[in-house]
Amino acid sequence: MALDRLRASAMSSASAAKPLPAVRGRTLATGSLGEAWLDVAALILAQGVESSFDGLPLLEIELITLDIAAPDPDDALIARHASKDRLKWMAANFTDRARVAELGYARSYASRLRDYAGAGRDQIAWVVDRLSRDPIASNATITTFEPLTDTSYVPCVSLLDFWMRSRGLELVVYAHSIDFGAKGFANLVQLAELQRQIAMRLSVSVASLVMIIKSATIYKTELKLAETIKAGREGKRRRVATIEKR
Repeated sequence: MALDRLRASAMSSASAAKPLPAVRGRTLATGSLGEAWLDVAALILAQGVESSFDGLPLLEIELITLDIAAPDPDDALIARHASKDRLKWMAANFTDRARVAELGYARSYASRLRDYAGAGRDQIAWVVDRLSRDPIASNATITTFEPLTDTSYVPCVSLLDFWMRSRGLELVVYAHSIDFGAKGFANLVQLAELQRQIAMRLSVSVASLVMIIKSATIYKTELKLAETIKAGREGKRRRVATIEKR
């Protein structure tokens, strides 16, 4: 009876409540990193709202989630269409502990992840240890944000959350903003590489990579990327059509 009264009260409150606001954000589910990059970039180019960051004009989509089923850091679409120089730069950011000149000599992702706050704390090793001891732990969560020193630069990717379920090792990432014209594809590659390395150390398979982005952008200086996006998406459609004909 008490449960029935509780349900009746909840239904009455719901019917009297104001209409809920429109749902914000959207999820793009893809099979690969390259498909995720091309799809979100195409969405920004088609529907992005004009905005700016540090005075630089850009197009922006709010609250995007990329749900990538099979993240492979050796993604063929990215290898074919993305900037090799920018891929190399981001790889160094995730592997070299030297400060990054292009970011005002901020600490690199490598130093933040493997020597947090300069205190010798290897967060990647901690994730492996945490999930080795408790494979179903839901708090193998690490951060790149160092609030005591990050005063002029806040890393775009700030939270990495690893967990294991029946499909293998999943990675959920939060980013305050990602530039999918110049660097987003390279962020995806390096995050997938980290996920692969940890999965290997745990002797498990790699499962999905989910990236939650508050502000997904393309700077107007990168609008020439539109031709790259078009070529990549047309190439993807041709490959699918060829497979279907077989």
